[in-house]
Amino acid sequence: MREIVTIQVGGFANFIGSHFWNFQDELLGLASDPEGDSVFKNQCLNMDVLYRSGETHQGVLTYSPRLVSVDFQGSLGSISSRGTLYNEASSVPSDVVTWKGSVSTQASEPHKKNLFLQSLYEEEQENLTHKRNGFQREIEDKDIVECLDNGVQFWTDFSKVHYHPQSLYELSGLWMDVQEFDNYGIGRDAFSGSFQGEDICERLRFFVEECDHIQGFQFIVDDSGGFSAVAADFLENIADEYTNTPVLLYAARSPTSYMNLRSRKQTVFRHLHDSVSFSRLAPYCKLIVPVGLPSLSTSKASTFLRIEDEKAYHCSAVYAAAVHSASLPFRMEPVGPTADSFAVSGAVDVNGFVQMLAGQARQNMVSILDVAMPAPPLTGKQGEQSLLGSLQPLTPEVADNVEDFQAVESMIVHGALGSGGHHASVFAVKDSVNAVYEHATSRPMFCHLSVARCPLPIPLPFPSIFGNLVGQHGELLDSPISGSKLRGSLDVHSIPMAARLRSSNAILPFLQNRLGNLRKFGIERGALGAELLRSWRFEKDEIDDMGETLSKMVTALVPNDELSSDSD
Repeated sequence: MREIVTIQVGGFANFIGSHFWNFQDELLGLASDPEGDSVFKNQCLNMDVLYRSGETHQGVLTYSPRLVSVDFQGSLGSISSRGTLYNEASSVPSDVVTWKGSVSTQASEPHKKNLFLQSLYEEEQENLTHKRNGFQREIEDKDIVECLDNGVQFWTDFSKVHYHPQSLYELSGLWMDVQEFDNYGIGRDAFSGSFQGEDICERLRFFVEECDHIQGFQFIVDDSGGFSAVAADFLENIADEYTNTPVLLYAARSPTSYMNLRSRKQTVFRHLHDSVSFSRLAPYCKLIVPVGLPSLSTSKASTFLRIEDEKAYHCSAVYAAAVHSASLPFRMEPVGPTADSFAVSGAVDVNGFVQMLAGQARQNMVSILDVAMPAPPLTGKQGEQSLLGSLQPLTPEVADNVEDFQAVESMIVHGALGSGGHHASVFAVKDSVNAVYEHATSRPMFCHLSVARCPLPIPLPFPSIFGNLVGQHGELLDSPISGSKLRGSLDVHSIPMAARLRSSNAILPFLQNRLGNLRKFGIERGALGAELLRSWRFEKDEIDDMGETLSKMVTALVPNDELSSDSD
């Protein structure tokens, strides 16, 4: 067994994680459905890579994500931090017996379960053999979808997954508005203070020690504020304790984190946070993937989607779909001379994946994430745009049309549609992609291709973000469907996906902006942000080290001819 432990730190990271685990839960349900589509039954995906088997004290078998989630105190909404699987009673005594004086209690009203969570609870209470009338179920589902589209407040509001009691951790002392936790400096003591870091590391140790042979950590962090510092301290502990275990880090942020930069002071503040955050996170992971566009709704990645940037529920669904696609090769069953090769191809573990993208001579540890959602079919009118041509970046500040002959790519295609709207074979996808590469004017030095026939399932709590050119199985239509411009899980049941992680000097603008801003606002004599960095408790040598870290990353990617001209 080659297990992966997933870590989610911060609000938006947990929004992404909630969608990610909903996809996994949906795959498990479809695979066990006797009346389900065969494409979900023969997935050739080993879900034990992400999940752990367990048993409650009552002898009930459980299957839960191998996950450690960290967020604000009070961020779980109506869900208990102990989860719902084991129904363990709180260890806090109900009576105070050592104090003889008067006692006053202040308690906030508990959050009520929304319609979706109520429906989950009711289904679990019902006898599994009892099936409700289909018409009644359809009405209920419409109500649930409407409820979620209009009222998601917490990431738990749309989570359909049972979590282990060790999975959900709330940082005490951080029951605050997210706007107050918006910079690296304010989060510096949150991990190490009051032994909370030890508690979190102990939870991680619980999941790691029961692994047979862990292949890596999948780490998602909301790096737009103080949780970046929490993640950096956590990653440093992981690097010390699990030296040879690679970390694949997604540094994510929502469009709202780019908003409200009206003044010069706010702009300097944000630029310095971005520079410090990235330079502190990068050294502790084998591969870092920046994720999060300033406006997802107006990006080319949302051509067939209808996103509301201010809704984390919307944006996180797209990023979660991309992370799901990128993780498929880690749990594909190795193919041999059997029928399995018709379902998946291109299995690779986290270490091999990281070495492929980050182990080149120039040691590029930063990767660009591209996505096609939904992916175009292999044939037909919509197929005039190839799978490669439809991929658009979810990584910000990426250069367009860059020729990089040292570029390395890993592309993942799953659920691709062929002629007649049927799922294309693994071989057809490989032939189609190879044909595009053969005729391309420029191509990467190396490209690894992973293919699976299983599409991305769309679970009930997925937001209504599809446009009216997307069909029931994610096919791209020639004419729009009449009626509502928004289509959700009741209309679209699955979609084909393509994702790509690439090591390319197209990431140079992203790195150069962070290096330039750190020098301009934090290092140069009279820099506007020097006092701000001191208030974040950074000494001059620490700031210089951050500049050196970013400088080395830039230098490693600058073409040789540019370096030569600079030295002249």
